[in-house]
Amino acid sequence: MKQKTEQQKATVENIYQLNGTVPIAKAIPFGLQHILAMFVANIAPILIVANACGLSDQNTAMLIQSAMLIAGIGTLVQLFPIFHKIGSGLPIVMGISFTFVSILCFVGTQYGYGAIMGAVLIGGIIEGILGLFAKYWLKLIAPIVSASVVTAIGFSLLSVGANSFGGGSGSEDFGSVQNWILGSVTLLCCILFHIFAKSYWKQLSVLFGLVVGYLLAIAMGAVDFSALKGTSIFAVPHLLPFKMEFHPDAILSVTLIFLVSATETIGDTSALAASGLNRDVTKEETSGSIACDGFVSALSSVFGCLPITSFSQNVGLVAMTKVVNRFTIATGAGIMILAGIFPFFGALLATLPDAVLGGCTIMMFGTIVISGLQMISKCGFSQRNITIAALSLSIGLGFTQCADLFRIFPQMVQNVFAQNCVAVVFLVAILLNLVLPKNMDVTIPSKSES
Repeated sequence: MKQKTEQQKATVENIYQLNGTVPIAKAIPFGLQHILAMFVANIAPILIVANACGLSDQNTAMLIQSAMLIAGIGTLVQLFPIFHKIGSGLPIVMGISFTFVSILCFVGTQYGYGAIMGAVLIGGIIEGILGLFAKYWLKLIAPIVSASVVTAIGFSLLSVGANSFGGGSGSEDFGSVQNWILGSVTLLCCILFHIFAKSYWKQLSVLFGLVVGYLLAIAMGAVDFSALKGTSIFAVPHLLPFKMEFHPDAILSVTLIFLVSATETIGDTSALAASGLNRDVTKEETSGSIACDGFVSALSSVFGCLPITSFSQNVGLVAMTKVVNRFTIATGAGIMILAGIFPFFGALLATLPDAVLGGCTIMMFGTIVISGLQMISKCGFSQRNITIAALSLSIGLGFTQCADLFRIFPQMVQNVFAQNCVAVVFLVAILLNLVLPKNMDVTIPSKSES
């Protein structure tokens, strides 16, 4: 009863508890920290796909607005499940998925943006239904499979962090002195703040680094405020901005990627429970997480937006800070919704330079790798587990570095696996878990037996 009373009382110490409230003034900085960590990654897929489809600047801005709204809604559904079925109840932050970029660019250039919306609607519903019935097939995913997938997610993000640190992949000043300074100062500020700050303030190290890095970027003239010109203060999100089209081959291709996205969600959910709550994830939480992934993605298509998924960078942030409070993360979701309703706010957040973001995320992504290794260690180093982890990671991480290895396969297979190490690791780990004998350990006979 005393514990329940403490949780009901709004106190900052509740940031380390899943439930309970935190004073709003204290909660907002932690929520904002999560939003800044994922903001650029949330809008980048929109920009890539919109450009590939030849959408106007006006339509692209509309989709970015919708992306923020959907990310906020998806995060709230994860935090506070609908009917105790759709959503995990865990502090999972949702955002627009990079996993779909390749296939959606292909579908969009072939059939138009309307075909993307139709395929996402159907694929999202299918993933959502699979999530609701996950208890019947989750037993196929052994702990060592989940551990391998989480490790792969961490390794796959290291290059993302490095590219951000350099100024963003494809940028004209990539790897410049300016970007090195911004990334290094931001990272150093994060580390120093975490060392010297007291109490719960330590957990705001990422936000502190972002603020210092941003101010330094302004002083160095590295922040482009031109995007703020002509941005409206308030705008209502558009429903069905494009006419949906349904093409069987597009739907099949996108649905396959939804299955890949589901594996990433399983890994993120497992990693968050392990690193943030120090326990194994439950089947109910995993089921709800996948269902949210699918059904909110279907809702996203109604707003003309791309599929949504759990963000691994935010899992890394939880692992680093141990801030798991749902109310606190919900303030971040509220900020995203406001950014969707007030486009000017979102456009301001978008001015955050990649190098500054990279300085913060490089440590977060490394934390996910460590979480995956800890999960592997918890599974035990039996010969069977070593074989599954070693072979799945070496094939998944190695083969996807050489995408041409997949050139003999149909285009659909290439779209799914050629550059997605998480999907390959998951598939290989699943197959090995099914075919390998249960006991592979070598027993050395005793002297009496010999």
